[in-house]
Amino acid sequence: MTDVLNLWKAGLGEVPEDVWERTGLRVLILADNGLIRLSPDIGRLHRLHTLDLGHNRLAEAPGELGELRGLTRYLYLHDNHLTRLPPELGRLDGLEYLNVGENRIGELPPEIGDMAGLVELRAQHNELTGLPESIGRLGRLRELWLRGNRITSLPTAFSALGRLRHLELRDNALESVPEPLRALPLLRHLDLRSNRLRGIPDWVAELPSLEKLDLRWNGFEVRGDDLPSLRALRERGCAVLT
Repeated sequence: MTDVLNLWKAGLGEVPEDVWERTGLRVLILADNGLIRLSPDIGRLHRLHTLDLGHNRLAEAPGELGELRGLTRYLYLHDNHLTRLPPELGRLDGLEYLNVGENRIGELPPEIGDMAGLVELRAQHNELTGLPESIGRLGRLRELWLRGNRITSLPTAFSALGRLRHLELRDNALESVPEPLRALPLLRHLDLRSNRLRGIPDWVAELPSLEKLDLRWNGFEVRGDDLPSLRALRERGCAVLT
């Protein structure tokens, strides 16, 4: 019996009960099936390393997802109707990729900080106004995608994300460049388009690894190289878009 079950766009409506009997599965794809709910029996699939539940109509993610301790590669929950994430997800401390974008999530649970294996987190197009302090415990995180939320600031603990390379904050409600970014030595790409920025602090030029800074469509005007910080970035080869 194969350890991969691909039911993408199978028109299921609900998951057949016999799927939960296949406890040897490593990959389960249930995307685009109009699913409204998931049986708690999903927690029986302990060998899964990849689970795709994207593009459904789930209003709730069952806490039993936290029992999938073998889930180390990918978990897709994007494009559903989720308003919250179960705190039990924090048990998935080996998971590397989590996509919860395109939902209605108002806040990430503090337990997100227990997901120590995360390398990439996508939470774009939700209703986030901020992030929990526990985000700073994600020491392996390299990419964070937060476009299209309502974020006004970042927690102080964000400065602990020493391996972060890509940060997308486009289409949020920031009025200033968050100070915790100052401490990120490996940050290469910073997308701040379509916020409410009033200016750029001098310390931005001190970000040692920055290769691309996108500042378009904000509330201030930059003419040429008026700002010394931006001029310094361009002189060292960083692409600055204004």
